[in-house]
Amino acid sequence: MNFTRQFSALLRMNLTAIPQRLGLVLTIVIGVACAVGVLVSMLAMGVGARREAMGNVRSDRVILTSIGAPSALQSSIGKDLLPLIYDLPGIRRNAAGRPMAAAQALLFTQARKKETGGPMGFALTGVTAGHADVQPELHLTAGRMFQSGLHELIASNKCARQFSNFAVGDKRAMRGTEWLVVGNFDLGSSEGACVVIADAETLLSAFRIAAYNQVIVLLQSPEAFSQLTDALEADPTLRVEAKREAEVAERNMKRFNGMLNFVAYFIGAIMAVAATIGAANSLYAIVDSRRRELATLCALGFTPGPIITSILAESILLALPGAFIGVGLAWLLFNGFTASPFGFSFQLAVTAPIAGLGIAWALGMGLVGGLLPALKAARMPVTTALRAS
Repeated sequence: MNFTRQFSALLRMNLTAIPQRLGLVLTIVIGVACAVGVLVSMLAMGVGARREAMGNVRSDRVILTSIGAPSALQSSIGKDLLPLIYDLPGIRRNAAGRPMAAAQALLFTQARKKETGGPMGFALTGVTAGHADVQPELHLTAGRMFQSGLHELIASNKCARQFSNFAVGDKRAMRGTEWLVVGNFDLGSSEGACVVIADAETLLSAFRIAAYNQVIVLLQSPEAFSQLTDALEADPTLRVEAKREAEVAERNMKRFNGMLNFVAYFIGAIMAVAATIGAANSLYAIVDSRRRELATLCALGFTPGPIITSILAESILLALPGAFIGVGLAWLLFNGFTASPFGFSFQLAVTAPIAGLGIAWALGMGLVGGLLPALKAARMPVTTALRAS
């Protein structure tokens, strides 16, 4: 009897006997489902966070910071450089002929959560004229735009919903001065973090700062990026570097996503080890209950190879329902679920790639969990097994 015929016969016997071993089988399925469900749900956080961060990214929008700055908050661009930057080639101009560019000053401030009263830090953004050109996705939903030279703020609707004193008409004390919230807005498809905007010159004066952190520009086309970077490299006095918005968004999310993925794989690995041990114990029990049957098969000429392969195949096939159940529960319970860790809001996204990863994770658990029981079955002495009661 060749390998294929032996393997097929053994696998068919294993699967048809599942109803008699239903309790042990359910232990394997449930363990795998829990491990896969947890892993996929945790990875869905990272996917959702990245999708949120990239929601408003444009291929023709570029961010300029000082050379070598690790982040925008650590960048410094002097006011005297703005005319030179605005005059760089490749920058689009609006209907009035002005360059579509705006400088930003980023300052760290705190707010209080409405639900708990706990503090949460975020960046307060000061913008120069031209901000409407470079961020057209900003749409006021209440109130009006702030006026230059006045202590006025506009806040995203996320701020107004989650934090105190960000609705139109509210006042906030900063640096000994009351700032009036005059408008609320949405940022296109992205809710993301709380965003508060004020006039840059007023903000810099209040906080006694003399430089901006970054400049946002819109290009004539995405291909004009090389024209802009060539001009920056040709003028070393500027000491400014340009990055595409997508690159900056990816860099800003790298640490956050890295932390989420670490937690996902750490917890998923713990669950996977527990599920694998459970599967191995169940398969050991199944092998022990079939000692006489396996010994009889060996006596009839069945070789170790098909026995090992059939038990591994059974283990993997039993892991599959658990994989699909885990992925299905993760999608049903968490896909589209809104999370707000560290004040950054996003919706969890159970996508096809992480569902596939969850299924592969389950198959790996089935393979590892079935290996030792399969080897035990193949090495079982015929005489010992036949004497077993």
